[in-house]
Amino acid sequence: MNRLQQLFKNKKDICSVYYTAGYPNLDDTMPILQALEAGGADLVELGMPFSDPLADGPTIQASSEQALENGMSIKYLFEQIKNMRQSISIPVILMGYFNPVFKYGVEDFIAKCQEVGVDGLIIPDLPFDEYQEKYQKLFEEAGIANIFLITPQTSNERIKLIDAQSKGFIYVVSSASVTGAKKEVEQQQIDYFNRVNSLGLQTPRLIGFGISNRSTFVTACENASGAIIGSAFVKLLGESGVDEVKIGEFVKAIKLEG
Repeated sequence: MNRLQQLFKNKKDICSVYYTAGYPNLDDTMPILQALEAGGADLVELGMPFSDPLADGPTIQASSEQALENGMSIKYLFEQIKNMRQSISIPVILMGYFNPVFKYGVEDFIAKCQEVGVDGLIIPDLPFDEYQEKYQKLFEEAGIANIFLITPQTSNERIKLIDAQSKGFIYVVSSASVTGAKKEVEQQQIDYFNRVNSLGLQTPRLIGFGISNRSTFVTACENASGAIIGSAFVKLLGESGVDEVKIGEFVKAIKLEG
């Protein structure tokens, strides 16, 4: 059983935190990861910055631009995290767009993920059919979970198909908009969560986009295995940098107690 499967088997109310590698400073990637694990994060999604991040809101876009200006690249990211399993035990996922992965070489990229201990990938613009035809075998042989996204526009049939092919969890995009912090979850989102939950899916689900505080996290946990916090945490990093105390306080303020 891999780290992702163990996490979802043993925990509820999972708090997954996203941040951009190489932001706010180039070599902050590992210190932030270590501070998140120490602070109680259950899962980390490490963003690979890209020059044209279509699904990202302004906060994450700005962090991506800054990281690229700082000199971040996939090659350097792998160098940064090559020894992460010496100090990090929680699952780590890389999230980004397909173009840089394709340029790096998909086979080489997957092999490197396996080598350094990455547990899964989220590549929003890699079509499901293309993944099945060209890359599924690579992922599965390396033990790397490919995390699929669903949105309010995804049909029940498509969701069931994704469920059948998922190895880690399904990323439930809470709304048909870009990422960004929101204060509350709207009724139409609850209706969408209820529709997904009515399908009897076998794969655990995390809700992302718009989860930014304890209230939205609690609502997400009532409708899935947990939630993903991105923009609110990236904003904290932009304001405070790598402050272990503030990072720990951020995670504890969002997570459910008990």
